[in-house]
This record gives sequence, structure tokens and C-alpha cells, in this order.
Amino acid sequence: MNKPVDTAMTYDELRGAIAQRHRALSGRLQQIAEFVLDHPIDVALGTVAEIAERSGVPPSAIVRFAHALGFGGFTQMQQVFRTRLVAGVAPSYKARLARMKSEEKSVLGRKPAAVLGRFVAEAQSSLVTLSQSAHERQLEAAIMILAKARDIYLLGLGGSFPVATHLAYVLRKLGRRVVLLDGTGGSIHEQSHPATSEDALVAISFRNYYPDTARLFPELVARNVPAISITDSLLSPIVEGASVVFEIQDMPEPALRTLVAPMCLVQALAIGLDLAAD
Repeated sequence: MNKPVDTAMTYDELRGAIAQRHRALSGRLQQIAEFVLDHPIDVALGTVAEIAERSGVPPSAIVRFAHALGFGGFTQMQQVFRTRLVAGVAPSYKARLARMKSEEKSVLGRKPAAVLGRFVAEAQSSLVTLSQSAHERQLEAAIMILAKARDIYLLGLGGSFPVATHLAYVLRKLGRRVVLLDGTGGSIHEQSHPATSEDALVAISFRNYYPDTARLFPELVARNVPAISITDSLLSPIVEGASVVFEIQDMPEPALRTLVAPMCLVQALAIGLDLAAD
């Protein structure tokens, strides 16, 4: 029997509990866990039947999921999501984006200016979300890890590669020793082989997580390399074992993930590292 949860549990605490218990859940409850983390607004506003339909499970499974987390029922769990929704993040941008999506099938929605407007709205929303979710203690902890590192290893492949490359560029300009794990010629394991606990790793990966990133990350963590992860979910394969995790959630069903927020974050880390050295 699960221990009842504190009724004053915050949304962040609930997310942490879901991530911690994810592996121990049944396959169906894992499916619900992934859905509620990815669609908190739907959980806050939907009925059990609506959430069950969207997540592809029977309504009874939603109730079992709430019980598995220690809630008395779905309504008690939903209240945590609703409290988070009241605090809201960039509602004006989200509303604007929703309007754009509703117009996408029209001729107007397919015009270049409308497409640009959508990407600008997504970028603005992601930046506001980042400013509210990246806490000062996380930034300070990450900068401390980088400051102590002999070499800084950067792991960001596929769609995350531009972020890793930009961070490498800035860090090198600031005189830091950097190893960009790009896997050229299939050499990613050889590139990462010298990494030790005296170094640091910055790993960047978003859904769908690049396979080589997911494979290499736990190997480096197992060698006690301090890791900073930039990802989009607490269930990401580069979360477990990381010393600091920055979670940058994308807008629901984006046309293409915007890299504005992760670019801004890595710039802040690099410049913060430089300022800390003064």
C-alpha cells in the first residue's frame, strides 16, 4: 500500500516523485506518467475520461496511477496540476500560439510571415519558461562544476549538436579546455575515454533522444564524471546520475523544436563561469 502524500505537495515535488517511481510502475502506468509530465495543462483541465482517451489507457488506469503516487484519488492529484496552472507560464504567448495553430490549415496560416510568427511565439514562450524554471541554485551549482573541471566534455548530437557546438565555441573563446564529443568517424568512445572525475560533462538531448547520447551518458556518469544535463523531461535518459538537470520543455506538438532557450542557457553558463573566475 502506498503511503499517503502530503496534501501540500507542490507540482515540482510531484514531478520528482513521478520520475523517481517511473521504473517501478507497470507499463501502462509508465505510459500515464509520461503523458502527465508532457501534458500538465491537459491533466489540470481534463476529466478522467478525457485524459484516459488522450493517453490511450482506460479511465481506471488513471485512478490507479493517482493511487500509486499516494493520492486518495484522481481529483486530489489533479489539484496539484491546477495549482500549477494558476501560477501559469507565459499564458499570452501560449494563447497566441494556440490561435496560430488553429489557423494553420488556412491559406493565411501557410504564409511565411505566419510561420515566422509561430516560431517567434514559441521562442518567446520557451524563454519565459526558462527564466522561471532555471533556479539560481541550479545555475550556481552548474557553474561550480564547470569551474572545478580540468576539461569540459560536451555531448550533444543530432538536433542538439548546434547547442553543443555553440557552447564549445564560447568556452574556447573564454580560454577553457573543451572536448566536443561529435563522434566523427565513429570515434565518440575514443573521444570520451580520457574523461575522469576531475573533468565535467555537459549533456544536451531532447526527444527523440539521440541513441549515442543515451548510451554514452550513463557510461561517463558511472566513471564519476560530474554531469550537467539539459533536456526536456525528468524521464529523459540523461537525467539519472546528473549532478544538475535543466529541464526545458518544448511547446506541445511543435513544428520544430526551438533551440532559443537552450542556446540562451548555455550562454548564461559560459558567461557565468567567466564572471565567477574574476
